[in-house]
Amino acid sequence: MTFQDQILQGIPNVLPAKKAYPQDANRAPRRKDILSIEEKQLAIRNALRYFPKDWHEELAIEFAEELKAYGRIYMYRFKPDYEIYARSIIEYPAKSTQAAAIMLMIQNNLDPAVAQHPEELITYGGNGAVFQNWAQYLLVMKYLATMTDEQTLHMYSGHPMGLFPSSKNAPRVIVTNGMMIPNYSQPDDWEKFNALGVTQYGQMTAGSFMYIGPQGIVHGTTITVMNAFRKILPKGDDSKGKIFLTAGLGGMSGAQPKAGNIAGCITVCAEVNPKAAKKRYEQGWVDVLINNIDDLIIRVQEAQATKEVVSIAFIGNVVEVWERFDEENIFIHVGSDQTSLHIPWTGGYYPIGISYEESNRLIREEPELFKEKVQASLRRHAAAINKHTRKGTYFFDYGNAFLLESSRAGADVMAENGIDFKYPSYVQDILGPMCFDYGFGPFRWVCTSGKSEDLDNTDDIAATVLQSIMENSPEEIQLQMQDNITWIKNAKKNNMVVGSQARILYADAEGRSKIAEAFNNAIATGKIGPVVLGRDHHDVSGTDSPFRETSNIYDGSKFTADMAIHNVIGDSFRGATWVSIHNGGGVGWGEVINGGFGMLLDGTPEAGARLKSMLFYDVNNGIARRSWARNNEAIFAIKREMERTPNLKVTIPNLVADSILNNLFK
Repeated sequence: MTFQDQILQGIPNVLPAKKAYPQDANRAPRRKDILSIEEKQLAIRNALRYFPKDWHEELAIEFAEELKAYGRIYMYRFKPDYEIYARSIIEYPAKSTQAAAIMLMIQNNLDPAVAQHPEELITYGGNGAVFQNWAQYLLVMKYLATMTDEQTLHMYSGHPMGLFPSSKNAPRVIVTNGMMIPNYSQPDDWEKFNALGVTQYGQMTAGSFMYIGPQGIVHGTTITVMNAFRKILPKGDDSKGKIFLTAGLGGMSGAQPKAGNIAGCITVCAEVNPKAAKKRYEQGWVDVLINNIDDLIIRVQEAQATKEVVSIAFIGNVVEVWERFDEENIFIHVGSDQTSLHIPWTGGYYPIGISYEESNRLIREEPELFKEKVQASLRRHAAAINKHTRKGTYFFDYGNAFLLESSRAGADVMAENGIDFKYPSYVQDILGPMCFDYGFGPFRWVCTSGKSEDLDNTDDIAATVLQSIMENSPEEIQLQMQDNITWIKNAKKNNMVVGSQARILYADAEGRSKIAEAFNNAIATGKIGPVVLGRDHHDVSGTDSPFRETSNIYDGSKFTADMAIHNVIGDSFRGATWVSIHNGGGVGWGEVINGGFGMLLDGTPEAGARLKSMLFYDVNNGIARRSWARNNEAIFAIKREMERTPNLKVTIPNLVADSILNNLFK
């Protein structure tokens, strides 16, 4: 059967042979054995409903084995035999070009070069899933291949509920992931209901089919690291010879060493999983691999002496690095952490003093002991960081729930008031006031032709547009404009493409709309092929996350999720090709609501109208909310937008003098 035939087949007509698990695969952690006997039977019953009755007896035994071995039913037998990667859009069997674009993006998310645990359909973050099992993948691809532009595929946490009649102006796909009743959003709820096969953790761009490999966060990480050094260094000094210490090389966190190189510092990134570290090294995302702490000390001191720009992956635990650097009096200028602490008990964070293999055993067989070890490690981790910050290290929380979980473990991370953390979120200090409040956030695109020359052309188009906008930009956003112009001009030489021919930069509503319009015009004239637009959920409007994206909202509303819900609804009727809304994301189940979109540009006037309507709302919804929270930069940005767009009317807050409030409740 051809690739197209296999897509159109969906669930095969003949039961395929059982597959052996690939020996060289990077396996997802074995999940908790959390279900009762009755619930395990229900999980098998749920899984078997995808298949004809004649197969049930054989598959029931196999699925029970998977559930016992992995804590989940992945249905390995049904993984297709063809290679999974982003093909050119014309290679997909489809009646709808928009649907073909979505198929391309799904396969890119599951490409072994891109995905963290591809056998388990997990793209990044340890649990960021595109689907729960391979049957869902097969059905979704068949639905997309056969749907028209007057149908919409509705997906419930990876499960394709079906194709429903809609219209050409409606989204082709609606995605929800993990949308639980609020009282059922504790970590063990995810373990239970995911094991039952009724929900999943979509992370952010994994379950939205918009992940583009570590490049997707390299830009934001670069902006963050650059500005972290700008905050602490004297005017005229630079980051050469200065140390950025962090942890995590899987999935999104794999962007850190590349970002450190672009920012021009010494990056030390610890990773306990040797396969993850070696993968990033082989892909060119990190310069040096070291697995001995003594060798690391020598190598870092050499780099300091010569002011070398280098990224070093230490295969080991970051706590050891913080402690040893303190003993050796190695000064850390900037420190953070990007381990997956949104899932601390299931492989997102590995404790000091226990091997990677033993930790994985404890996760499955002694979860309470593993939790104790993790919390003890977090207390030790925080204590080591505190020693460095007393010497002048600038430490920030990277939105991975490090401070949140450390506080829950009893670590010394709280401010004197006992309410706030003693260290800021990077959004509070950097991305919030410098980027999000002005409307700048991650704008990304994928060239569906798969041609590198198309990506080169889009880079040139984007740089030209930004340069033109900058000529008339106000002083308040000149730095952001210049950083992004420099970024896009150097993007190719930084060799960031993994999987699809994709790119990312930060732009505001004006920049996104004008770049997209220029792309659409280039497609119309045949200069480039169709382009998929999207963004990270880590943006101005799409995500309500009190410890990350909305951590700089100070009016008491940071625990509400109205903005994210309005965003996904508003995008859906303004022209998005697909929309998604998730519970979970990068900070944990029950801690955030985040939404995303995808939009296909095909060179038509209709696509031109859609992009202007949707991109404008997608950004300004968030600026309006941030303005209402009394963020000065957002008040400036939304007033400026209302001057340019007479049809926009936003409620502006009246500011209250402190003197009026100070004596009211004494």
